[in-house]
Amino acid sequence: MIPYGRQDISEADIDAVVDVLRSDFLTQGPVIPKFENAIASRVGASHALAMNSATSALHAAVAALGVGPGDVVWTSPITFVASANCARYCGADVEFVDIDTETFNMCVEGLEKKLAKAKAQKCLPKVVIPVHMAGQSPDMEPIHALCSREGISVVEDASHSIGAQYDGKPVGTCAYSDITVFSFHPVKIITTAEGGVATTNAPELAARMDLFRSHGITRQAELMDAPSHGPWYYQQVSLGWNYRMTDVQAALGLSQLDRLDTFVEVRNRLAARYDALLADLPVIVPGRLPEAYSSFHLYIVRLPQANAARHRHVFEAMRAGGIGVNLHYIPVHLQPYYAAQGFSVGDFPNAEEYYQRAISIPLHPNLTEAEQDKVVLTLKQALAQAAP
Repeated sequence: MIPYGRQDISEADIDAVVDVLRSDFLTQGPVIPKFENAIASRVGASHALAMNSATSALHAAVAALGVGPGDVVWTSPITFVASANCARYCGADVEFVDIDTETFNMCVEGLEKKLAKAKAQKCLPKVVIPVHMAGQSPDMEPIHALCSREGISVVEDASHSIGAQYDGKPVGTCAYSDITVFSFHPVKIITTAEGGVATTNAPELAARMDLFRSHGITRQAELMDAPSHGPWYYQQVSLGWNYRMTDVQAALGLSQLDRLDTFVEVRNRLAARYDALLADLPVIVPGRLPEAYSSFHLYIVRLPQANAARHRHVFEAMRAGGIGVNLHYIPVHLQPYYAAQGFSVGDFPNAEEYYQRAISIPLHPNLTEAEQDKVVLTLKQALAQAAP
């Protein structure tokens, strides 16, 4: 089976992890701040806070922005559920903005119309979370302009997009957002096995997320409400969680970061080759935003029309042919949990049509041209066999 994505682990990565295993620190040690500083430097942000997952980082981000009961957070319906769940963890409600049909990202026009309606009804969101679907940035400049005009905070869910660019700047620099979140799950661009990072240029947000990821506990005297009892002393000054990354994970991430540019270059080269190979097949290749340089976490093709039987046949035939296709994602508003919140079929038609047509085909740095050829041939055969 050719997987849709997989990690690339080098001997240098293994050596970096083994070095930590042989050191005095496995959990909270000196490698975590080195990794954080390297990420911050790489993307041009003032602060980077490593956590045990991107889900944790999203939770910390919205909590740092003060999201709570009575608030509303907007995100995309085409994403992993964590983009929405982070708001629910804080007791807030969730709403969605439909996607652009070419990029699969939050539609700017849709956001503008929804904001105008929400303003008239006096129910504006506290935070908007645009998702970098498949590694391509949303059109962040107008999204940020629309939100900042109404005093709405922006968190970029860039889980797919480490190494990507928007408007000539690295994703993560937070030029158009308050906080950006990356994921380092094994199928992402670089990996820490499990893990995530939140970047920001705001010291107060960094401080809140730092407390949040570590039980709300501090040893900083200036944050305590009484003098220290001694060098052992700490205080819990807020409610927090154990969302910390370990030195073992950070060592892997720090080593992987050395190859980030190479990984992204290879993914873009393979994506361009797919574009050419698929040109004569009845599928639609991923659209590109002119302002964005994608990290190509995923390569998603779409069938020309929504046809549930044809879609399923092509998917199953690809799997049967040894191609590990996947589908990213089922619209979040159609999940039973969110349906129970009042969402239903028809609420976000672009997302629902996308779901009926999309298939993620294999793309990762170790994918060979021969494997690509097999993917395309198998897809061609599956399309030919499928009923119209």
